[in-house]
Amino acid sequence: MNEERKIEIEQVDAVDTPPRARVTPDFERKRDYLEGFLAAEKPALEANAPGGELQEAVIEALRSIYDPEIPVNIYELGLIYDVAITEDGDATVTMTLTTPHCPVAETMPGEVELRVLSVPGIRDAEVKLVWEPAWDPSKMSDEARLELGML
Repeated sequence: MNEERKIEIEQVDAVDTPPRARVTPDFERKRDYLEGFLAAEKPALEANAPGGELQEAVIEALRSIYDPEIPVNIYELGLIYDVAITEDGDATVTMTLTTPHCPVAETMPGEVELRVLSVPGIRDAEVKLVWEPAWDPSKMSDEARLELGML
């Protein structure tokens, strides 16, 4: 009972990044609130171009996410730096936060990824959280400044 156990520790320099989960056609989704979005037809591939229908749909989805401390959506707030979509429908969103100490630093990128994945025609989404260039109020749109009384 009082037998002493030896714990072995292995120190490593690096670990391979685990593969990302992909939704394949043979995977059966459970019914959920996204059913209506998933049933929609995929837009034409030309929509992936900057300013295309698919990119505009992703931006519209991002406009539905609001910063919890500032009553403005994250797109108008200037937190979204880039939305890139490949021909296969993979979206990469480059974004920042108002500060590295933001209370939603752990949850906001996950919420952005879920909202982007809910757009019909998006196969996969990746959110890149960057700190350079740092966010400042000059990145806000005129609509956001007007909403906050800064104009």
